[in-house]
Amino acid sequence: MKTRCCLIALSSITFCMPLLAEIHIEPDPERPGGYIVSKADLEAREAELTSNPMYAVWAKALLTSANSVVEAIEPGKETNPDNVKRAESVFSEGEWNFLTHMAAPEYTYTRFLRAIGKFPAFCAYYSDGRDSDAICKRSIVTAFAHFAQETGGHIAKDNTSDNPLGLEEWQQALVHVREMGWSEGEVGYTTGCGQNDWQNKKWPCGSGQGYFGRGAKQLSYHFNYGAFSEAMFEGDATVLLNNPGLVADSWLNLASAIWFFLTPQAPKPAMLHVIDKTWTPSSREKEAGIGYGFGTTINIINGGIECGEQNKDKGQPVNRVRYWQGLAEHYQIPIGSNEKDTCWQQKPYGSINLDGAEDVLYTNWEANWEYYSDRPGGYSFECQLVGYQTAYSALVAGDYQRCVTNLYESHTSWPAVRVVDNIDPKDPDTPSSSEWKANKVYLKGDEVTYQGAKYIAKWWTQGDRPDLGGPWRSL
Repeated sequence: MKTRCCLIALSSITFCMPLLAEIHIEPDPERPGGYIVSKADLEAREAELTSNPMYAVWAKALLTSANSVVEAIEPGKETNPDNVKRAESVFSEGEWNFLTHMAAPEYTYTRFLRAIGKFPAFCAYYSDGRDSDAICKRSIVTAFAHFAQETGGHIAKDNTSDNPLGLEEWQQALVHVREMGWSEGEVGYTTGCGQNDWQNKKWPCGSGQGYFGRGAKQLSYHFNYGAFSEAMFEGDATVLLNNPGLVADSWLNLASAIWFFLTPQAPKPAMLHVIDKTWTPSSREKEAGIGYGFGTTINIINGGIECGEQNKDKGQPVNRVRYWQGLAEHYQIPIGSNEKDTCWQQKPYGSINLDGAEDVLYTNWEANWEYYSDRPGGYSFECQLVGYQTAYSALVAGDYQRCVTNLYESHTSWPAVRVVDNIDPKDPDTPSSSEWKANKVYLKGDEVTYQGAKYIAKWWTQGDRPDLGGPWRSL
């Protein structure tokens, strides 16, 4: 691999860093005005941009089991996947019943196990010495603390008329399977549906469908239903876009919460990796007070509304913390000295200035808009990692190539690009040399003859007379 060497003035130390692989672009012989790029070049560039080991951790956490395997899961079944067996061992059906006296009938222990079984990384085995059972138990208890806030009954223990069993509020999770005030057949939460944008090209709204909150996480809006559907149905967004009610009436009502638990929303980490401490906070996060503990999971879910000094006494975060602490005490979850239950001392993720931060990882691809003088039109023909949602994820196989080819037309003014297996390299000893033509595209290294003199292109050019210099150098 080629390297670029730099001198650090203060210490006079020279260090070398790898240069990114070259991207070769040629005019598309099958489409006038279009271009071709090498698949190998794109794969090499993607590998370089996602070389941090955390990308592999994130991608592995989002791997799913086939639905045929998931739907065969039953409590106590010998053929259950290993992560499901671990969940059963640390959180039995009796414990489920203890926490779900008020739950809607659509939430069952079987569905809970199936939701876990869909994602082998949840309650997985850690081969590096970490306590797999303890992490599994903490993950489930953390999830229930958030369930109690998102879909709980919120009925005081001494309210005997509405709470005759005298249940703690942290025992009142999963009361609501649909957002209050909404029912199937109603069209709602359709903001953005039908617009001519990349979100609708990728996740088109179903006719007459409503995307109001459903399930333990209260999944809302078509772009979230589409993304979740892709995870559940092998890349098919239309399943839940056309039948969002499945998120209420099947094991997807709990799988949606597990999916959210495992999905990083860069720069926010996945909640799992806060709990198991696979994630390491960046310097900017540390400066913002963000570290390990339940408080950071609040920031991940709803930091803009519930975190920061101004929200210290607000009902939602106070409730979440109270539910977590009640559950943690009941289930004897140890709280580390470097963990905080609250997030009032943290800046919300949306308010952290990440400009220039070099230790923050992003998970979405967007067109690289840098100007490249040696490439057609100055376009990079590459994509870069960004900290906002786009049509292309760094955690989804094939999305880098989809970004470069602009599959969902998400970036404007992008040339037509086709990916090919191979581009025949030009032999430097036998350069192409022909009479210059004003309407022809020339790339760096192309040689032409003009008025009896020979010239070589210094970068991409079209219509520039060789004798006038600019992109041409005389030979």
